[in-house]
Amino acid sequence: MTQQLNVKNLVVDLQTEVGMARAVDALNLTLNKGQTFALVGESGCGKSMTALSLLRLLPDNAVIQNGQVELSDVDVFQLSENQMRSIRGRRISIIFQEPSTSLNPVMTVGDQILEVIHQHTYLQGPAAHARALEWLTKVGLPEPLRRMGSYPFEMSGGQLQRVMIAIALAAEPDLLIADEPTTALDVTIQAQILDLLKSLQKERGMAMLLITHDLAVVSGMADQVALMYAGQIVEVASAADFFVRPSHPYAKLLLQALPGEDLRGRQLAAIHGTVPPLTQAFRGCRFAPRCPYQTENCREKVVGLTPISDAHHVRCVRVNDASLQSLSLPPLIDTANALATDHAVLLSVKDLSVTYSMGGGVWGQKKTFEAVKNVSFDIQKGQTLALVGESGCGKTTIGKALLQLLTPQTHIGGEAHLHGKDLFKLKGSDLQESRRQLQIIFQNPFGSLNPRMRVQEILEEGMKSLHPEWSTDQRRNDLKALMDQVGLRADALDRYPHEFSGGQRQRIAIARALAVKPSLIVCDEPTSALDVSVQAQILNLLRELQDTLGVSYLFVTHNIGVVAYLADKVAVMHAGQIVEMGDASQILNDPQDVYTKTLLSAVPKLNQALA
Repeated sequence: MTQQLNVKNLVVDLQTEVGMARAVDALNLTLNKGQTFALVGESGCGKSMTALSLLRLLPDNAVIQNGQVELSDVDVFQLSENQMRSIRGRRISIIFQEPSTSLNPVMTVGDQILEVIHQHTYLQGPAAHARALEWLTKVGLPEPLRRMGSYPFEMSGGQLQRVMIAIALAAEPDLLIADEPTTALDVTIQAQILDLLKSLQKERGMAMLLITHDLAVVSGMADQVALMYAGQIVEVASAADFFVRPSHPYAKLLLQALPGEDLRGRQLAAIHGTVPPLTQAFRGCRFAPRCPYQTENCREKVVGLTPISDAHHVRCVRVNDASLQSLSLPPLIDTANALATDHAVLLSVKDLSVTYSMGGGVWGQKKTFEAVKNVSFDIQKGQTLALVGESGCGKTTIGKALLQLLTPQTHIGGEAHLHGKDLFKLKGSDLQESRRQLQIIFQNPFGSLNPRMRVQEILEEGMKSLHPEWSTDQRRNDLKALMDQVGLRADALDRYPHEFSGGQRQRIAIARALAVKPSLIVCDEPTSALDVSVQAQILNLLRELQDTLGVSYLFVTHNIGVVAYLADKVAVMHAGQIVEMGDASQILNDPQDVYTKTLLSAVPKLNQALA
């Protein structure tokens, strides 16, 4: 096959406050025309740094120390910056992980996609406008003609992701780097986008470097898989081999960490500990401190990628050790509900409606839009209600309405009783008291964490405001415990949000919600930016808090595997209304509503023949 991309011995260093970190260490990969190469691994392992290196878009504190990147016949690292501008967008394009920070906030969506079309194609005027509209339609953006004139802040996270994908594809690049391309998308749009990418590959022979933590998407999309850990590739194989014969202990553990209905009530196989700091000098295997199979030899001996077949290579001292292959994974632990709950109703929502007032219409008359229409549900103490549905259906609006986080121009109707008090009628100290009991984990951690505050200040802000009776020592001890619970090192408390990856910021957002010890948490896509192992860690934590403290969750998500594992009840939303609600098992296995059936049929599944 024709090589589209060849990366040789790529080394990237990153200057941090605590020293130089080797973010990417001697990475090699080859990507052929029309092929999808999936790069997977934990947050902070170097995946996104690899992607940014290929486009020479590294931050100012990063430097490429060594390596070569060949795009067909062009050595990317030898080009001038002016020459690179003709490469970016046309020959190599990228879908960034966080569209809210990569889209220009003062340009309309239409102008941003037209900018790419004007720069990299021959189309101008009405023809360019028609092409832009065509791409926005292809990625499933509702009302694409109207959205051409919208600004990014007027759109939901899922809609922004679709815009980002349309911009990346608008010039029909030879190589697409997709950094978590479907993270913020609901399953129906995700299926549509993945089908679109497959068809483009078939039509144009486009190569794709897919960076994702969704192993079900990998099994359905990828030809080759490379697993990264602490800046190194530790296993590379065809997708079939990777899922049938995972050979590195890290790969084995990842596949057992996937949530599902068969694991309800059991502790997921989270990988204990965290990725080591990349500023340190390593000896032996970098995964050894977290590996259940590690030996003294693992901690001392340095080993490269060892072939176990022509196309399957593993970085492990024990890869040919028969005793390792015969070892079973650590057993899953059954968890019993340690709290004797009385199943009393904690939150009761009756006929909730949310209406937005929008701009001035004809003669200055305001327009209104009913985002939520007469929604009713109950959440019992110690239980989880999952809200699922397509982006824009009103799920997040419900969560924000409960916390009174909507604008004054928004009208809220109905009732929401928490501990017997109507949330919509609370003011002053009563409202503050309700916020001790009700917290939220926002979908976009970058936008919800104050960039001028260190992590410790962010977490302590709620503690000091809502629990002034807690001593400094109690807060300090709780913060250290929180960092460990969400899989971050204690030194994270002294750093700023911009110093973390997207997945790490999400863990900080989760820690902030947990810090004040609420009785109900609105979880708005809390695991969407997390890799598999950290997701397992967080789900174990959420279940443990529920079992021991009786914490309840309103869980907004499009991850059906998480719903099957964690939810007691499921409410399916469509166009602002609940169309079906019931026990999780019944909804997921025997849906009655046509929309629910369509939604569940679009869920990507890990190929059972592979796994």
